[in-house]
Amino acid sequence: MGRRVRVLAGLWALAEVVVFVLVASWIGVGATVLVALATTVLGWVLMARQLKDLAAPLRSHARGGPLQRGRTIGDGGLVAVGGALMVLPGFLGDVVGLLCLLPPTRPLVRTLVGRGLAARLGLLPAGPVRVRSTRVPGATAAGPRVHVIEGEVAGDVVDAGPRA
Repeated sequence: MGRRVRVLAGLWALAEVVVFVLVASWIGVGATVLVALATTVLGWVLMARQLKDLAAPLRSHARGGPLQRGRTIGDGGLVAVGGALMVLPGFLGDVVGLLCLLPPTRPLVRTLVGRGLAARLGLLPAGPVRVRSTRVPGATAAGPRVHVIEGEVAGDVVDAGPRA
């Protein structure tokens, strides 16, 4: 896995350089540097504001209010990653960082990250399940009703353990 991460990081850095050179050839080197500095400042401002907004539910919980732990912690992580990507130089990182920082696009990123983690951990639901039901011979209408469901599982079955 370490090799894969290094290769992806190298490809990301190469793509950032290519985009930087393309933008510099389009608007000039000085303007490109100014835009890169502006996105860094924008990243700091957005990250500070979003972290302040995320602190409100934590303060409310400290006073005895309800808290959606998974969402609040996940959003905090996305804001931190988004802020780091905005602060680092590079336009591709700025785009991904904005997606993580802006509240309207954060649920999309949260869903994509959640699905990626679920796939990586093998927690995705199994494929379609076909079920047909039959009546139990000898069951009477007066007695307790008994249902038997016979089914056939199509595809691989992933046992995620006991459900709570």
